[in-house]
Amino acid sequence: MDLILKGIVTGFILSIMIGPVFFVLLEISIRKGVKAGIAFDIGVLVNDFLYILIAYVFFNQVELLSSGDDNSVLKIIGGVMFFFYGLFTLFKKVEESFIDNNMELDTDLKGYILLGLKGFLLNLANPMILFYWFSVMTLVSEESSSGENYITMFTFIASILISFFLVDLLKIFGAKSLRPLVTPKLLKGLNYLIGIVFISFSMVLIAQATLALLN
Repeated sequence: MDLILKGIVTGFILSIMIGPVFFVLLEISIRKGVKAGIAFDIGVLVNDFLYILIAYVFFNQVELLSSGDDNSVLKIIGGVMFFFYGLFTLFKKVEESFIDNNMELDTDLKGYILLGLKGFLLNLANPMILFYWFSVMTLVSEESSSGENYITMFTFIASILISFFLVDLLKIFGAKSLRPLVTPKLLKGLNYLIGIVFISFSMVLIAQATLALLN
């Protein structure tokens, strides 16, 4: 029970952390509704599962990666991806017929898949997520005996992901309640905010990687 509570708290903290994906999730939920926000969030979760598998299967390799020069290379690649996405969002035009306050926007299966892919790729572009899950697994391994390691790790990670998704659902439904207040001007401002967040985040990643390589 103590481990589950720790996982719930960790998932809650992870979900409320202000980052690029946080703002995009709110933007999609406001503009396109609950189903679109959930589709995007599922893409993020699928990428988390992928990173968990990588961190678990290649535990020793990830340990070397997290402290080696490849860490800096990954940060630069992620930083460049975030930079260009930030530029795209910064200058993205807002459609005048942007929203219907009374119903979900008509999004087909392909649209939901693309939103899920968008969530997957944005999470994939942040190499710090991989190192986060590696840190989680290191913590669990140190606190559990070898015989209970697999069960302990599964319980802890499942608790994190479930609480993370539930808090994201609250954010999605909360964003939907703001839809009657949304105007094209507000959406344009939101695009500027998201663009600035992504570009700033990219600069931080690139600066960290450059300093590490120089040292």
